[in-house]
Amino acid sequence: MDNPIVKIEKLSHRYTSSWAIRDINMEIGSKGIVGLLGSNGAGKSTTMNILCGSLNQTEGNVYINGINLREQPELAKKQIGFLPQNPPLYMDLTVDEYLTYCAGLRLMPKDKMRPAIREAKERCGVDHFSNRLIRNLSGGYRQRVGIAQAIVHKPALVVLDEPTNGLDPNQITEVRALIKEIATDRAVIFSSHILTEVQILCKEIKMIESGRIVFSDSMDAFNNYVEPHSLLMHLENPPSESELAQVAGVTKVEFVTERQVRVHFTGEREITETLVAASVQKGWRLQEISLDKSALDEIFKQLSNQTSLNN
Repeated sequence: MDNPIVKIEKLSHRYTSSWAIRDINMEIGSKGIVGLLGSNGAGKSTTMNILCGSLNQTEGNVYINGINLREQPELAKKQIGFLPQNPPLYMDLTVDEYLTYCAGLRLMPKDKMRPAIREAKERCGVDHFSNRLIRNLSGGYRQRVGIAQAIVHKPALVVLDEPTNGLDPNQITEVRALIKEIATDRAVIFSSHILTEVQILCKEIKMIESGRIVFSDSMDAFNNYVEPHSLLMHLENPPSESELAQVAGVTKVEFVTERQVRVHFTGEREITETLVAASVQKGWRLQEISLDKSALDEIFKQLSNQTSLNN
């Protein structure tokens, strides 16, 4: 890979006697979305906190655009934008006040702040809320403000930790579109424990399990591990099995309960959007959609076992 924006070498960290992550190596290119996937407790947050300079590693090195993060933290952090799982929002500030504060934290020159804030607001679709208190925004728009603070200083790398967590289906679709647009001119690391989220957005995937990288390849290569594909949907006004089976890409339908249904599909990247759109059009009142947890656990188990055998 030519001139990677991120280079991680033999990264390890332990909080007490046990290792949270161990011997992680990876490179990430200068554009596009890379998915960081792993179950809860796998080591994703530790890796991201080190990558963003919030935590000093026990061993190894992290380079951002060729700059050693540990040796030159201030210079390296200017290249990074970070949205934690819980956005660091100040609810009693207006959108403009908050973004001005964040730009100051990034040591932006004062003469460049106003145009940079305007551009970030326009890009994230919150420019019409400039003078509104953040506490009065919906969850989806709060998340947009969180993304705006991550890009206000025009970093080369944006790290997003579970950015669609807690949003409704329509808000999730909107935030996904925003992330895709941001990744056209910079690198984005998208972290999630939900496989379908990573499948929809990413062309490349790094998977962490038990503190180690167990998979690093394209999404197409990863999809070889997820047969059969299945989703769980909770519908307040569910259709019949035959009607749901007619949705493009659906191969099999099983009702788990009266309102929860397991949908098997052929692996299309846009299957979630297809099902959400069908629910809205036909009035199924979708409440929740997620990867079948048993299927995801099996994938993690297969890849972890394979890595253990290779070692």
